[in-house]
This record gives sequence, C-alpha cells and structure tokens, in this order.
Amino acid sequence: MAIRKNRNAETRKPEILEGYYQVLIENGFEGSSIGKIAQHLNLHSTLILHYFKNKDNLQRELIEFLITKYKAEHMLEFDLIEDSARRFDAMMDLIFSFKWNRTVDPGVHFGFYYKSFRDEGIRKVFKDMFRWLSDYLYNAFILFNKDSIIKVTDERKAAEYVLTLMKGLEFHAHFLNEGRPFEDFANTAKTATIAMLKNGTF
Repeated sequence: MAIRKNRNAETRKPEILEGYYQVLIENGFEGSSIGKIAQHLNLHSTLILHYFKNKDNLQRELIEFLITKYKAEHMLEFDLIEDSARRFDAMMDLIFSFKWNRTVDPGVHFGFYYKSFRDEGIRKVFKDMFRWLSDYLYNAFILFNKDSIIKVTDERKAAEYVLTLMKGLEFHAHFLNEGRPFEDFANTAKTATIAMLKNGTF
C-alpha cells in the first residue's frame, strides 16, 4: 500500500506543480490561490494541501520543479558533441537563445526573485539554482580552456560573468528592446562574450 501511495505522489505532485505554474502565468502571484489551482486542475483543494501542506511549501517545490526544466537532457544535448569547438559553439548558442531564456516564464521567474528578498527558503533555492548554473559553466570552461578553445585564467569569474549577462538579457528584452527581436541584442551579447572568453579578458 505504501509503494502505491508513493507512486501516486510521484505522479500527482508534478501534475499539481505544472498546474500551479500555468496558473501563475495566467493570473500572476496575486491571483493564484490554492482554490484557483484546484479549479484549473479540476481537483479538490484538500488534495493539494495533502501533498504540500501549505502554499509556502508549494512555492518552494515549484521553484525546484522549474529548475529541472533547465537540467532536462534535451536542453543540454550539446554535451553529446565530441568536437570541443562545435560543443562550445552549441553551448553558447543555447545559453544566449530565446529558447533557453524562456525555459521558465519571465513573469514567474522574476516573481519568485522578488519573493526571495523576503523569504529565506526561496532565496536558498534560487542560490542553489544559480550555483548549479555557475558550476556547470565553470566546469565547461575548464575543459574548453584545456582544449585551447578559449583563453581564460579565472574560469569562476568567467562563469559568473556569463551567468549574470544571461539573466540580464530578459531585463533588456522587457525594458529596452523597443519591439526588436530578442535575438538582436542576444547575438550581440553572445559575440562580445565569446570574444572576451577567447582574448584573455578573464
């Protein structure tokens, strides 16, 4: 019976989290009550509380759920490319792409970013997410450096710079883009970043 219960939770919880995510996209944080989530999923609100106990837990588990979208195998498929130069180009193409930057809806992402200033639990999950992204780039840059694809003396600083610039692309798209395609500025940022990684700036 316990096995069946756990298996049901493994199925139900992701469904509820995905439903909560869609409700946030449609209604924002202020309009996303547990009742609204239950209505969207055609469930009773007590079932949501059964799995998550309260809305704070629901929010924190949603962030962790959304982080898995960045780690999905199809997002990181360039890891399978054997040639280092091609793998570097594919990685840079992805992390400066509209697809990568919209892996999570920006309204939801920055809504949680706002909440992280007031909720230490959310802040910790965000820090873990950015640390994972930074470590991923750091380890990739070590390998690319070894293969002479880039010329970097401080891989950690380079990783944190690229990560910071990546997140800034969404600010530019929202506030400064003036209706131009996302790729216009993103490609300029990517070209400049690649030049810095190859000319010893870091």
